[in-house]
Amino acid sequence: MSPRGLDTTGRSLDPQADGGGSAGQSRETSRGNDRGSPSVSEEFAGTVIGPDKGAKRGSAVDSVDFSEAVSDGKADVQTVVRDSRVHEVLEELDRDLIALKPVKRRIREIAALLVIDRLREEMGLSCQRPTLHMSFTGSPGTGKTTVAFRMASILHRLGYIEKGHLVSVTRDDLVGQYVGHTAPKTKDVVKRALGGILFIDEAYYLHRPENERDYGQEAIEVLLQVMESERQNLVVVMAGYKQPMEAFFQANPGMGSRVAHHIEFPDYDAGELMAIARMMVEQQGYEFSEGAGGAFQDYIERRLERPRFANGRSIRNAVERARMRQATRLFDSGQTLTKNDLVTLQPDDVLQSSVFSDTDEQEPGGDSALTPEAGATREAG
Repeated sequence: MSPRGLDTTGRSLDPQADGGGSAGQSRETSRGNDRGSPSVSEEFAGTVIGPDKGAKRGSAVDSVDFSEAVSDGKADVQTVVRDSRVHEVLEELDRDLIALKPVKRRIREIAALLVIDRLREEMGLSCQRPTLHMSFTGSPGTGKTTVAFRMASILHRLGYIEKGHLVSVTRDDLVGQYVGHTAPKTKDVVKRALGGILFIDEAYYLHRPENERDYGQEAIEVLLQVMESERQNLVVVMAGYKQPMEAFFQANPGMGSRVAHHIEFPDYDAGELMAIARMMVEQQGYEFSEGAGGAFQDYIERRLERPRFANGRSIRNAVERARMRQATRLFDSGQTLTKNDLVTLQPDDVLQSSVFSDTDEQEPGGDSALTPEAGATREAG
């Protein structure tokens, strides 16, 4: 992950830090609209996620010559796929993301559209940049942010966005608390996201018609403008539960008409959740004993019946708690430990969970706390 406040080229995401704009403009921005208020840059609490370390800096257009894929009036799709390394991202999705076949299929379809679009451009055919704004709907922990991050990689490698980073925000990062605060706050976030993807989690909270003094509509109006005016340099992905998102688009038809791709993320079933758990345990250098595996399967079935279940995120939390119980057990044993002791999770490390009692299991964080690790990926910690 890139350091907060830096884009993928190492430049500051705050234009004032790079000397952008006049000195007067810099001073005005640093003061904010009110002398007693912090600047919008200082208030930003979202997450800036840079591309993988192996990704090339700058625009993919500069590093990949797509003209090599066209010769003698023929176009070679595989040359574009190979040179842009899009296939690597698609393979990562298949390998690292459990289940979610409909989601993977849609991402592959979008990637195919983009590849063919680049070939048409190289052959001199009529070519209009496709609309790329998206809506991801589903429960927490189903991998929405993970897929958005992979989508940023695909768009970057094919030259549709310049930097390939992802800026994840919520209502609090966009909406101000007083008149004249929301527009500059939203525009600041947009500046950070230019050249990448702006991921708005629980986007429907921007619209609160029951509160006449709410400033969320002002943020929506700014987003409507930039989704059109900056469509060559910014992709907006709005995420949240399905029904509230549908209501949001109905209440804001201009927003819905700008979103071309609506992708639904299904909940995981018990078997898929167990596969996610085994993947996470293996990635962290642990293994379930035979009894612990069965206990964790039982845990999943019980946890599914309880409130605030968050799919992959709940599984990640459960694995972390099992690790903590194992560490406590070994710490208190007073014995010399073998390698097998250190890597094996035993049944009691799982069965001590409150899920097996009448106490509610507490789930830290909400849907707004998404990170790329929140989905069912090998990177999940």
